[in-house]
Amino acid sequence: MRTVRELEELRGIIAGWRAEGARVALVPTMGALHAGHMALIETARRGGTKVVASIFVNPRQFGPSEDLSRYPRREAADARLLTEHGCDLLWAPGVETMYPDGFATSISVSGVSDGLDGAARPGHFDGVATVVAKLFNQVRPDIACFGEKDFQQLAVIRRLVIDLDMDIEILGVPTQRDDDGLALSSRNIYLDEGERARAVALPRALGIAARAIGRGEDVGAVLADAGTTLTAAGFAVDYVELVDAESLAPNPAADRPRRLLAAARMGATRLIDNIPVE
Repeated sequence: MRTVRELEELRGIIAGWRAEGARVALVPTMGALHAGHMALIETARRGGTKVVASIFVNPRQFGPSEDLSRYPRREAADARLLTEHGCDLLWAPGVETMYPDGFATSISVSGVSDGLDGAARPGHFDGVATVVAKLFNQVRPDIACFGEKDFQQLAVIRRLVIDLDMDIEILGVPTQRDDDGLALSSRNIYLDEGERARAVALPRALGIAARAIGRGEDVGAVLADAGTTLTAAGFAVDYVELVDAESLAPNPAADRPRRLLAAARMGATRLIDNIPVE
């Protein structure tokens, strides 16, 4: 696997692949890679595509009180993992490449970005949409893979691609989980042993709530019970909400695809998760 940091070199390599008739897949990441990211790489490799993984800790999607300075950075270990899983190229630009002096553009995707994490983290999805649009222009992939764990982010990217007429297929990859059900996340390393043991209450509460809603129980009461369960486990709950799986609008009709999403803090670590409601 080749590691590239300059845009001109990146475009030259991809132009060479294109000349040979290859299709290109992109897996955008912020590093601190784990098995969830490797599931994205495996999905991207299908069909003989050339796979580009990007690692860029994007300062524009962190709020002033969030964990940008302590976000885990371990490029050497990440590169080894990507190599083992058949990634062809690591695109690892610096901040000066992504946001050079005078950079003044921001992309905002309204609607799907307004509630949930968009409300809890103002400006977050503007930063996501801006950096992903840049990555798409830099790599010009045929396919891009994103994890369903960040379900609202996936909805924002899909809306971005539709609205800006980008000829890119967006693939959502199911959430990868530890044996006890906790969704894999780079931020899980912040949890101490006790917090990690209690954190499993998040996927368990969502599972119980999703089954209850699927049986036709009152949605408001079910969501309130889930919040109570999480609080009792030691979480500070940001939200537990049922939304339309496509538009992310609240109060979806029962005959529409629905998704149950939650965000909560265990100590200083903010965790998110979601599951479909049958």
